[in-house]
Formats: sequence, C-alpha cells, structure tokens
Amino acid sequence: MRVLWIVNRMLPIIAECLGVESSVKEGWITGMFAQIMANTAGNGIELSIAFPAKDELATFEGEIPVGDIKLPNIPFGISTEKQTFKAYGFYEDLNKGEKYDLKTEESLKQVINKVNPDVIHVFGTEFPHCLATLKAADNSGKILVGLQGLCHAIAEVYEADLPKAVVNRNTFRDFLKRDSIKRQKYKYFKRGENEKEAISRATYVTGRTKWDRNRTKEINPDVVYLGMNETLRSCFYTGRWRQENCEPGVIFLSQGDYPLKGLHYVLEALPKILEECPDAHIYIGGQNITKHETFKEKLKLSSYAKYLLKLIKVNHLEDKVTFLGSLTAEEMREQYLRSNVFVCPSKLENSPNSLGEAMLLGVPCVAARVGGIPDLITEDEGILYEDGNVDELANAIIEQLKAEGDFTARLKKARGHANFNHDPEANYHTLLQIYNRIAN
Repeated sequence: MRVLWIVNRMLPIIAECLGVESSVKEGWITGMFAQIMANTAGNGIELSIAFPAKDELATFEGEIPVGDIKLPNIPFGISTEKQTFKAYGFYEDLNKGEKYDLKTEESLKQVINKVNPDVIHVFGTEFPHCLATLKAADNSGKILVGLQGLCHAIAEVYEADLPKAVVNRNTFRDFLKRDSIKRQKYKYFKRGENEKEAISRATYVTGRTKWDRNRTKEINPDVVYLGMNETLRSCFYTGRWRQENCEPGVIFLSQGDYPLKGLHYVLEALPKILEECPDAHIYIGGQNITKHETFKEKLKLSSYAKYLLKLIKVNHLEDKVTFLGSLTAEEMREQYLRSNVFVCPSKLENSPNSLGEAMLLGVPCVAARVGGIPDLITEDEGILYEDGNVDELANAIIEQLKAEGDFTARLKKARGHANFNHDPEANYHTLLQIYNRIAN
C-alpha cells in the first residue's frame, strides 16, 4: 500500500538529512512515523512524505535513510537501519497561511502523480495545502484529513479577553509586519475559510474529541469521522513525576507567545497565588516575545508582548517569570518533572499534546475547560476551571501547589487515561485499519 503523508512542517529526520534547521512543533508525527517505519516489513506500507517549502527545497525529491529508531514500550527498540522512505518538497509559503496559492495546488499535483498513492493522509487543516490536496487529487475518497487545531473556531475567540486598547494597538513591529492582534485574528478567519472548504470536500476525517467531531459535522454532516488518538514522542513514556523531586512553587506553561495560549491569564492570577504561595514562579517554554534589553528588541515588541510586560511590571513580577526559550523534547520532559504544576490556560484547544505529555509523566495539571480538553482530562484527574476566570484559575493553581500527597489517586487516574489515549501500539493498529479501509 502506497501512503503519502502531507505534513505542515519538515520532519526532524528529513531536516537532519538535508542539514537544515528542524522544528520542534508537531513532534507527535515523529512518534507515528517511528511506528510505521519500525513495522514496515509487516504492514505493507510504502511511505512517502511531502513537506512545504518556498525555496529550492520546494522541488526536492529524495530517499531518506531512517537509521535506528527506539520506540516507547519496546525495551530494545526495533532496528530500522536499512529502512528508507521518500521525501518530497512542495511549494507553499507558510508565512502567508491565509492565502490560497494555485502554485501549491500544482506543486502537490506533481507530487501526487509521482507517488500514485493508495492513501493520502493530510495532517491538519490549518494551512491552504490541505484544501490544495483535495483539489489536486483525482479522488477525494482516498484522502484522510487529520484534524489538529481548527482555525475557524480559533478566529472566534482569538482576542482571548484582552483589553480593547491592546487589541486595537499597532506597535512599530505590528505595523511593519502587518501583524497586529486584529490582523492575526483576520488571518485565522481567512485560514478558516479554506479549512471549512476542505472539510466540506472531504470524505474521511480523523479526530480525537467530541468537540472536533461536532465542529466537523456542522460543516459537513456527511463526512465519515474516524477516531484516532496520537502517539507522542518516546521520551515522555519514561520517567515519573514525584513531588519530592520538584522545586518549590514551579508553575510550567509550554508556550505563551500569542493571545490564544492564555499566558496573560496566569500573569493576572499570579498576585493572588503569591499571597498563598510566596515561592510561586512561572516558567514558560517557547519563544520569548517580551525580550526588550536592546533598542532593536524594543522595536520588535508586539502589542501582546507589551501587554505581558505591563502585567509583569504593574504586579511586580519581574523576579517571578522566566522564559525558557525553545526546548527539545528531553528538555521539556525535565521541565515537567521539576514542576509542581503544569497549566494549560488556553482560550481554546482541541487536544494539546503538552497536556498529554504532562499527564503521561504524572504531573499535576490545571487546564481551562474549553474545546476538547474535557475529553483528555476529567475532574477526577486534574483541575478544570472556567476559561477566562482568573480567580478560579488562581485557586486551582494554589490548590495544586499546596497539595501534599492527598492527590495520588488523581494523578494515577490521569496517567492511566493518558497511557490509554497515547498508547503507541493501539494507535498504530487503528491507523492501519483506517488506511486499509480507505485503500479498499
């Protein structure tokens, strides 16, 4: 069976082979890739992967050696030393994700004709290449559209309760890049239009939550919705959180570089948290958009970044907030394990992998009750709060920071739920069943 993956970003294994910088985003695809390649001899899949590029890599075509993959829950791994897969570049400018480009459609058509796949699996609806794939292929019945985030839903709540003055403000950076908060919201709206057209054309979609199923069925009642969970990166399947190994008061967020991720809610809640827990300290993974030590850095500040800096200054939090920068999977794992609580304060999420990673490791979790999150973690497994309610958020974090051993049963349930959702072997067999159904 010939399977073509259309991914949003170049997989690290391809980037390493080509000697270019790789992305740490969407790492769960690497987990699925590892399972496919380690079992190639038995699953009958001939895998090709197409990735977006706008430079000379847009026409790349090559065979990539896999090397030796170590998989979660398989003690000695499986040797894939002689395995290879084909990789293809296709044209797309991800910096203009709101713009549909006929060049992308034509570029994908060329890739599809070369591979002649039995199944095309598009990972995500966030970029125009999803719609372009459905237009470029002769038969939508062999295309599986994988739901990740849903742009049309994000556009509805993107401002995330920010003050109107912050939403309407244009900093020098925002003006120069044409990237104000209002403009960012507009881009999600335009991406959502392409997304909705793609879903309306799709025969098969795969998702993980009641929320993404309902949103999809609203657009296309006739679409065949197939449930499939995600396999995360292997390092999150080993190790276990223990309270005695934590640093006092550590609150961890996986990212906070745009409004939807809700960092501002946690900063607003922190003064109340500090009254009860003076050791509390927020650590944030991902890009630090608040850097302002040099004149050049100050010119690069967005309206959202300035709002975060204002919250930090007004509430005297300068010594209570640390941005960690981009973290590898192993660095993320270590940060989870040293944290007293992981917080997912997003205004909207479908199935955030960071929450799954934290739950796999047994980290106490606090999350907003939005989107698909209630399907990932229940009230018996963590603390869910009403999104945007800063007092409720503060109380939830305080409860976790002050907990002393009385929440062992809760963490055990959360870990069991995550192990079920992210079971590599079960997810692999579900994927094979879906591919066989579509191919046949």
